[in-house]
Amino acid sequence: MKTILFIDGRNLISKMKFVLDPNRNKNIDFTIYNFKGLFDKVLSKIEVDRRIFYFGGLIIDKRTEKKSIELIEKQRRLKTSLEKQEFEVIYAGRIRGHKENCPKGHNFLSFKEKGVDVRIAVDMIGMAHNKELKLAIIASSDSDLQPAIKELENNSIERIYLGFEDSPNKGLTYTTNRTILIRNSELEEFFGKKLI
Repeated sequence: MKTILFIDGRNLISKMKFVLDPNRNKNIDFTIYNFKGLFDKVLSKIEVDRRIFYFGGLIIDKRTEKKSIELIEKQRRLKTSLEKQEFEVIYAGRIRGHKENCPKGHNFLSFKEKGVDVRIAVDMIGMAHNKELKLAIIASSDSDLQPAIKELENNSIERIYLGFEDSPNKGLTYTTNRTILIRNSELEEFFGKKLI
């Protein structure tokens, strides 16, 4: 039985962007971010057997073909960087474009990720039922994971919620055995640090 870190990639990166660039005026390149260093530090007292990043799969949207191709290439580079840092990367679900209306009557295209939380939940519960999991570390602030986490509790699996100091998810805090919060200073510490 293993200790496994389940990371909702887009959720994590969105929270990190908010801390590293609160004014949203920088283009942060996460392909050079030392995720291994960050997780090694915040989980220093826990021996982690597997580290899994989950992302929604990007597809080319004909309405924004050039931008889609650019984002797909960026995601490939991030995947390569994460694998070099000893993470597994799993694509689950899709990122799809949706037309939305602005209050002033203008339409715009927004992109939403669907299916990642379902895949994380299925993997956690499947591993629990197959007696592969002894400790689940959940790096996501998605409350949709609470029923799956409750099922882990029903299977006597230890659960740790890994969140952020300035925006912890109370529901996940209540459904896990323990909460570890990443400090803003820790996020900043591993940006641009040499990758291992």
